Amino acid sequence: MEWPREAFSETLFPSLSHPAPEPIPILPESQPSWTILDKSSANSLQQQMDKLVSNHSNSRDLKKLPSSITLDESNGPVIIEQSAIVEPSTHFIGPCYIGNEAVIRHGAYVREYSWICSTAVVGHASEVKHSILLPGAKAPHFNYVGDSILGKAVNLGAGVKLSNLRNDGEEVFLRIGDDRRPSGLRKFGAILGEGCQLGCNAVTNPGTILGRNSTVWPNVTVTGVHGENSNHR
Repeated sequence: MEWPREAFSETLFPSLSHPAPEPIPILPESQPSWTILDKSSANSLQQQMDKLVSNHSNSRDLKKLPSSITLDESNGPVIIEQSAIVEPSTHFIGPCYIGNEAVIRHGAYVREYSWICSTAVVGHASEVKHSILLPGAKAPHFNYVGDSILGKAVNLGAGVKLSNLRNDGEEVFLRIGDDRRPSGLRKFGAILGEGCQLGCNAVTNPGTILGRNSTVWPNVTVTGVHGENSNHR
């Protein structure tokens, strides 16, 4: 099946380079970017995370974190780099990874298979699950990020939700113009290319892709696959 260029990581995240100074997920090159969210696919986010946490020891003593910070490591470790900032009353479910100089603000909920790269932000009362925040991505206030990928310099306004599950629980389809194509995923939120800006209380329906430097105005709901510099109002 032929996909538009916005489906591929090299178009959405051109600034990524490997090897990087710290762990960054390897995104698909010959397949659409969302295949990394398929737990059964080769080099999936889950497989990469399991490998990372099994080979990467914590650079900080988690026992010295404030007592209001809670960890659930029953299914895998929580890895927090030394220079990451973790504010009080946050909760982590492993396996997950928090990179150097990442910021996890008060009341954040970081769930399993969340890969929070360097300088990324998970803000107050924001929830992240099975998702990638690439370096410099921000979900700073009252956000939900499920089964999604956020590129460099992406910013979610307060209350933005990246919905990842259809109401009927069936497979997520991608809308490309008048076409409706299967993603192969039951849970699939959004993939936001570098520099996307989403206004307060915007919502992306499951299977949304926004090309680089796209803008979503406040209180707008977006569906489908869109090219770079798209404007939704």
